Amino acid sequence: MTDRGADSGAMAPQRDAAADETGTAESGVVAAVPGRDWTTYGLILGASLVSAGLAAYEIVPASVTPLIRDSLGIGSTSAGLIVGTMFGTAVVASLPAGAVLDRTDSRRVLAAAVLGLFVAGVWGWLAGRAGAYWPLIASRVVGGVAYVVVWNAAIDIISRAVDPDRRATAVGVFTASGPVGFALGQSTGPLVAARFGWPAIFPAYTGLALVGFGLFWHTSRGLGAARADAPTLGEFGTVLRSRSVWLAGVLGFLSYALYLFVNSWGSSYLTGEIGLSLAASGLVVAVFPAVGVLSRVSSGLLSDRVFGGRRQPVLIGSFGLAAPLVLVFTRLETVPMLVGALFCAGFAIQLTLGLSFTYVRELVDANVAATAVAFQTSVGLAGAFLSPIAGGAVVDAAGFEVAFLLAGGLAVVGTVLAWRAPEPA
Repeated sequence: MTDRGADSGAMAPQRDAAADETGTAESGVVAAVPGRDWTTYGLILGASLVSAGLAAYEIVPASVTPLIRDSLGIGSTSAGLIVGTMFGTAVVASLPAGAVLDRTDSRRVLAAAVLGLFVAGVWGWLAGRAGAYWPLIASRVVGGVAYVVVWNAAIDIISRAVDPDRRATAVGVFTASGPVGFALGQSTGPLVAARFGWPAIFPAYTGLALVGFGLFWHTSRGLGAARADAPTLGEFGTVLRSRSVWLAGVLGFLSYALYLFVNSWGSSYLTGEIGLSLAASGLVVAVFPAVGVLSRVSSGLLSDRVFGGRRQPVLIGSFGLAAPLVLVFTRLETVPMLVGALFCAGFAIQLTLGLSFTYVRELVDANVAATAVAFQTSVGLAGAFLSPIAGGAVVDAAGFEVAFLLAGGLAVVGTVLAWRAPEPA
């Protein structure tokens, strides 16, 4: 294995050019011809809409946590599990999903995942109406599997569709679907709950995913086929033994932990400590994920264009800017200051989330790239899984101020580790 898969990945445009007459290369990459550009944009947009629908479904319980707690008679930790279950499922399912995607048609697997989202949404709605906590958790497990498959498969397909010198930018644009969905769920969840009852939040965003899937399916023809050079078991193991891959994974873990902590408990803090209404706090906290649209796209552009392909400066800046903002958050007393802190912290934290999936691909050979992305997803989402649950436990035991101080400490650790992050060869 090389330190970076770019040596083999850089050959993709040449293989694609050789495949102009057939439209596909041996590895399943569509020919990189000028006429493909509009289709590539449609592919990224379609995949992003599917992902945004899933992200809204994923985070929306956090926007109506007080309603869910009162209705089901549960505490903060159990309420956090409703959000965290999807991430916990993704932690377990991501690596197997990556191994499958390296060996099968990832386009068709993504289609099956979209169907799984519909099942999860309807199941969650029925469980919520019945007041059945554990069936609701089970529906979120199904949603977690759908999420991780869509995320890994879309990154794999988009990475194959573009040239290496634009890969970080293209993947960064796709990852912006996460904050779009989070902002949508945070801002509209209370409105959906007020109009249709809180269980309706679970199937409410499946329509967006369906529209995106229609566009994705049309524009992804010829992409996603099983690789001719699918990795052996030994090559799969090299991903897990790479110290660089593990470092990238830990940075993803810390970034996701910060991201989900603020998303999960920011609204409750503003409601309980500042005195905002549930709807107003949802709109304010929506600023935090929404700025990721700018941040995640900027991460690739900054790395590809400003820093000449270097990844480390963006990673250092991400944690270095986030740390002081999270540490002082509970000391801010006015709503404008809180909004400003959420905006800046959201931008900083999501720089890593936008770049890390391209970064980890470049640390391994091309034929295990999907596995490396799946590993990054798994380790990163472990932070997303633990953060809402641990955050709820700390809030219950010591209050919001201690919880935000601990979260800021994670950002400090991330800054130190980012200094040690290697550049891809």
